[in-house]
Amino acid sequence: MRRTIATYFLTRIVALVVFLTTGSVCAAKGSTESSEDGKSFNPKEMVMHHIEDSYEWHITKIGDREISISLPVIVKSSTGWHCFSSKHVMHGDGKYEGLYIAKEGEYAGKIVEDLSDGTQKRPFDISITKTVTGLFINCTLLLILILCTAKQYKKREEIDYHPGGFAGVMEWFIDSLIEGIIKPCVGDNYMKFTPYLLTAFFFIFINNLMGLIPFFPGGANVTGNIAVTMVLAVATFLMVNIFGTKEYFKEIFWPDVPIFLKAIPIMPVIEFIGMFTKPFALMIRLFANIMAGHAIILSLSCLIFATVQMGAAVNASMSAVSVLFMIFMNCLELLVAFLQAYVFTMLSAVFIGLAQVEHEQE
Repeated sequence: MRRTIATYFLTRIVALVVFLTTGSVCAAKGSTESSEDGKSFNPKEMVMHHIEDSYEWHITKIGDREISISLPVIVKSSTGWHCFSSKHVMHGDGKYEGLYIAKEGEYAGKIVEDLSDGTQKRPFDISITKTVTGLFINCTLLLILILCTAKQYKKREEIDYHPGGFAGVMEWFIDSLIEGIIKPCVGDNYMKFTPYLLTAFFFIFINNLMGLIPFFPGGANVTGNIAVTMVLAVATFLMVNIFGTKEYFKEIFWPDVPIFLKAIPIMPVIEFIGMFTKPFALMIRLFANIMAGHAIILSLSCLIFATVQMGAAVNASMSAVSVLFMIFMNCLELLVAFLQAYVFTMLSAVFIGLAQVEHEQE
């Protein structure tokens, strides 16, 4: 039975890796074809095009026609609020209602306006960009998966009923997280924080997986955006400090150390700074790992097109090497997608558990 389950998952993983590798090559090829005629292939431009946020969602190119989804631009400039489709600034002369996308400089890739003194200014921008759209799609998918699982549990008639299929996998997944991470790390009060920790895990996991899919509706670099990881880190920071016990704050501002370390004060300052460095480390770790993984896979796919002008032999050999490394990296990224969600949840549970410390009575 175990061998059958292992074989089932192995074949699905292999098929997924092949799909992701093929999709990455096709995505790089589409970016190459979308470049201007006579312009040499720029690997850095292609990689940044897929990683950075955008005001439109490019899907593919058919002949000379670009297939993309124009997203709404919502900004407040010096002349008031503006709401229009991004196609007005992404195509044509690129200027609409005094607004345009900066090509270079401090605001490169962002909506800006020209002031009367000739300087550029970035207006207040709350546009629905590619990352925001991907966030909406992934959250909707996560809600559907969780609600479908909950619906199966509502139909059960026996108290010991264990569903099969997807609901059974989710039950095993959630039980493993609770018994393996949340309960040991948080302690006796673990049920209070279980909803947040499970939500953080599945949110990161789904966004990581969707980010590996190179086709719409996947491909949005959500967890590779530092603004998203910052919000997750702030959420953990609030959970730790809002629900922290008196003993936890006592250990920060009046730790059990020699009196001269309290009077200077050295240890309270160090402990106070540590309150902010912990969530900061969570933010940077998740952002850097996801961003680096996407950049490496895209860079490997660039080898196929960057060596075209070096001859058939060189291009064929480098293409073979590139595909092999991409297969390896996609396998690794599937592991990283789970591992980063696991590490973020585990460290958040550890920080919350440390804040639940109680005074030990003799």
